[in-house]
Amino acid sequence: MENASTDEDVIARLSRLDRFLPVWIVLAMVVGLVLGRTIDGLDEALESVSIGSVSLPIAIGLLVMMYPVLAKVRYDETSRVTGDKRLLVASLVLNWLVGPALMFALAWLMLPDLPEFRTGLIIVGLARCIAMVLIWNDLACGDREAAAVLVAVNSVFQVFAFAALGWFYLQTLPGWLGLETTSAEFSIWSITVSVLVFLGIPLVAGWATRTIGERTKGRDWYESTFLPRIGPWALYGLLFTIVVLFALQGEAITSRPLDVVRIALPLLAYFAITFALGMVLGHALRLGYAKTATLAFTAAGNNFELAIAVAIGTFGVTSGQALAGVVGPLIEVPVLVGLVYVALWTRRFFSSQDVTR
Repeated sequence: MENASTDEDVIARLSRLDRFLPVWIVLAMVVGLVLGRTIDGLDEALESVSIGSVSLPIAIGLLVMMYPVLAKVRYDETSRVTGDKRLLVASLVLNWLVGPALMFALAWLMLPDLPEFRTGLIIVGLARCIAMVLIWNDLACGDREAAAVLVAVNSVFQVFAFAALGWFYLQTLPGWLGLETTSAEFSIWSITVSVLVFLGIPLVAGWATRTIGERTKGRDWYESTFLPRIGPWALYGLLFTIVVLFALQGEAITSRPLDVVRIALPLLAYFAITFALGMVLGHALRLGYAKTATLAFTAAGNNFELAIAVAIGTFGVTSGQALAGVVGPLIEVPVLVGLVYVALWTRRFFSSQDVTR
């Protein structure tokens, strides 16, 4: 039972902000929904300025959220991750073969009579996570260096694969199966901008901060003094992003509760199945707990800001496809917070050497 006590120690060492994160997230969602419903013109004001296809306030929140996490990465140790072909191959298989195919199957099985929602969910399944996964991985004591590498690799694949997979899952595969097809055009430029901004900027900033900090003050000062100061800003950025996101889409969510429930069911199944597959595969490959948790979270998370932007840009802001994209983070955020605790619980199934970071 040594690992069980270790789990309790990990949770006990969490700050009040970390320990009660599910509470803060629920409050942020509620605040955003209330603001979106009660303040006329708030959504137009928040969307009036954008980076690419993403609202500027959301962009700011995402950048603030990702910078502290990427500043924690020991970039001189990432070579051990790129040398682990098992982890890289497993991540690519789960993200680009299993994930989209699973979402396609769940969307058709559970929403056969709702083509707009079905298409929106398929788009969500194609948008692999490049932002919030770093938060969930860090909270679950995953491998930070592995997360940085996997996010970067999957981001490159996203630029080149998103449009091709969209064509395959919306037109080609349904045609082969005798199902209804959907015509959609995706902007490669919008996808590229999303990756460059939301991964490139905080990645460069995090690398530069660690490099300069270690050279001037040393690693001990950097990790024991500087990182604790900036660490909470990752969760501040997360909570701010959630407030803004739900303020933008508050009316759409609250005015169609039954639709939200229909969309939520396949999403719940998707997150649970992909996370479980990642944990089982990582354990089977003997990756150790930290890398296994990273594999599971990078497979389960989705790039909701890209999915929403693509759905709105292609089908319109009031479309069912856009609503499905909006419901994505409504379900994903609390579910993945819960999966953080599930991941910590599974540490007992790994050897004591595997659970160290």
